[in-house]
Amino acid sequence: MDQSERAERVRRRPRLGLELTVIGVGLAVVVGAAFAGWAALERALYSPSAFVERYLGLLADGRAADALQIPGVAVDALELEAAGLPVTSDEALLRSAALASLTDISVVSEEQLDDGRLRVTAEYRAGTYPGSTTFDVEREGTVGLAPTWRFATSPLAVMELTVKGSMSFDVNGFRIDKRQVSPDGADADPLAPLPLLVFSPGVYSVSVDTAIAATPGIAVLSDIPFHEVPVELQATATDEFVAVVQERVDEFLTGCAGQQVLQPTGCPFGYVLQDRIVSLPTWEIIQQPEVRLQPDGAGWRIVPAEAAARLDVEVQSLFDGVISPLSEEVRFPVAGDITVLPDGTATIIVRAPD
Repeated sequence: MDQSERAERVRRRPRLGLELTVIGVGLAVVVGAAFAGWAALERALYSPSAFVERYLGLLADGRAADALQIPGVAVDALELEAAGLPVTSDEALLRSAALASLTDISVVSEEQLDDGRLRVTAEYRAGTYPGSTTFDVEREGTVGLAPTWRFATSPLAVMELTVKGSMSFDVNGFRIDKRQVSPDGADADPLAPLPLLVFSPGVYSVSVDTAIAATPGIAVLSDIPFHEVPVELQATATDEFVAVVQERVDEFLTGCAGQQVLQPTGCPFGYVLQDRIVSLPTWEIIQQPEVRLQPDGAGWRIVPAEAAARLDVEVQSLFDGVISPLSEEVRFPVAGDITVLPDGTATIIVRAPD
């Protein structure tokens, strides 16, 4: 190797070193970018916050069945019992038809707990109500390099619902009959609370709207996981139902007045007379009672109200035998019981108050 070649090699060595250095820096940048990209991807798709956002997104999309498949959401009787919740809680409301809107979802905090769990808080708007819910999340495992998560505490809650005055009611427009969800079935106590599983978060509007009874409704926000939410609703009789009962009561009393006896059979009025009657008594209802209804278990009760009838009859005095006409106004109270049958019809019994 001559002197010129040796000089050329010396000149090329620094350049090669520079090229190797550039390649090394480039690899470091690529590796760093890859790790940064993976960290960003993990936060966006595989973090506890992303896990909670996925659950809330399913509720927002009305995908109740898919939300129930999220690890840690569905519960069994043992878990309910351990939490002090009714083991007979029904799943009728864990469906898309019973979900209300859930919008403006955002995770606002993620806190690491000493026991390894993470506490994730999200804000949202349930229907028209702003809300915030905190979820407990724990590591479940991995899929490849990605961590997987589950709810350490189920986000479901139990709505303890008591509806008075109706065997059926609506939740977010979804119709439910007590006999369908009660553990007693057809023998369901009409006044017993019904434990119903619901999603948290969620707003649930409970109302009654039948031909017999109605309510303006009440909205309940379920925002605490695995918590009991007591709700009580009192239905009132509709004007149409009261009018029908009034008509039936009027017809019944008019029928009673058609009996030409002093004590009409099965009727809430009559007259006791010491003298002898010499003509058939005639009755006329001169004041019908004003019907008002109160809930009474699965049925209704006619609130006692005053009515009046006029009795006309000729009587003969046992003292002196004189025959004279008797015209007497008889005032009497009217009450009654109404039983609502499973097919929606009603039976009405008019009686004197106890």
